[in-house]
Amino acid sequence: MKKLLNTLKLMKIMILNGPNLNFLGIREKNIYGQDNYQDVCRHIMDRLDNRDIEINIFQSNIEGEMINILQMAYMEKYDGIVINPGAYTHTSIALYDAIKSINIPTVEVHLSNIHQREEFRHKSYTAPACIGQICGFGKEGYILAVEGLIVRLSEQNFGK
Repeated sequence: MKKLLNTLKLMKIMILNGPNLNFLGIREKNIYGQDNYQDVCRHIMDRLDNRDIEINIFQSNIEGEMINILQMAYMEKYDGIVINPGAYTHTSIALYDAIKSINIPTVEVHLSNIHQREEFRHKSYTAPACIGQICGFGKEGYILAVEGLIVRLSEQNFGK
């Protein structure tokens, strides 16, 4: 067992949040809840603190910056990505292309259940580039996404 533990490597996971998520706690509290963006980030870091993973959280309101951050994930050899593309989910072929081009396992997350909202939110351009999508669980969705990435990455690393 000691040998196996020594072979485990620290996983490096990026969380990338898109437009208007920095306004959590301000915008549409009936949909997104009372927690502000810092509360959500703190929740993520606190919940994952005891794991053997490095978590880095980014947010941008600008599509091109999000693409630059995704490309940085490739250059800095991230193992996995959790992305909440916000409204770009429903419009951005460029983010789809960026996720596909970096070939890093990515999970799409949404605080609300996008499938219970306006019809235009039912279509995700980015989800087909991802290994999975989690929506409707609020800030816990980020934790579920990271746990899913850990399972997937462990299976890849140990051939299970």
